[in-house]
Amino acid sequence: QVQLVESGGGLALPGGSLRLSCVASGFIRVGSNVMRWYRQAPGKQRELVAAITIGGASTDYADSVKGRFTIFTDNAKNTVYLQMNHLTPEDTAVYYCNSVSRFVNYWGQGTQVTVSS
Repeated sequence: QVQLVESGGGLALPGGSLRLSCVASGFIRVGSNVMRWYRQAPGKQRELVAAITIGGASTDYADSVKGRFTIFTDNAKNTVYLQMNHLTPEDTAVYYCNSVSRFVNYWGQGTQVTVSS
C-alpha cells in the first residue's frame, strides 16, 4: 500500500522558517512521480502550494509563496521536502503531501503549521 507521511509542522514566529518532510512508501517513488504540497486552512478550500515534476526537472509555486518556499526531493530517502522561509500568519494551515499515480490521488495525513506571535 502507498503511504505518504508528513512531518515537520509546528509553531513558528512571523518571519521564521520550517521544513516539512514527506516520506513515501509503497510503489511511489518521489523521483518518478509528480509530487505536490497542498494546504488547507479552516473554512477554506485546499490549495496547491508547490509541485515538482518527475525527476525534479521543474518546480511550480503558488504566487503567495514564490520566493519564500522551495520544494525539493532526496531520492535516496524517498522524501520530498517543503522549505518554508519568511513565514506569515497567512501560511497557517494543515499541509498535505500529494502524488497521483494511475489516476488515483494519494494523500498524507497532514501536518499543522501555525505562524503566530
